[in-house]
Amino acid sequence: MTTFLVPDMTCGHCNSSITKAVNAVDPAAGIQFDLPTHRVDIQSSKADAAVLQKTIADAGYTPEPFVGESALLTTAARKGCCCG
Repeated sequence: MTTFLVPDMTCGHCNSSITKAVNAVDPAAGIQFDLPTHRVDIQSSKADAAVLQKTIADAGYTPEPFVGESALLTTAARKGCCCG
């Protein structure tokens, strides 16, 4: 499982865009979102963390490797794609 913190992921549209991007590199990937914490968990057998991070970044987001529950977000970081 690969987990990212995506501060600018704020809505269902963001989830859809990230899902579409990840599915382009691994159609069988399992993806779980937690919007309140801006966390994305991805289970992929075809793409490693670096590929997944680049894929999400190419979709217009700023994924950061998730380093633990103590990660904090500033209000500025929570600005989203369409509902920020």
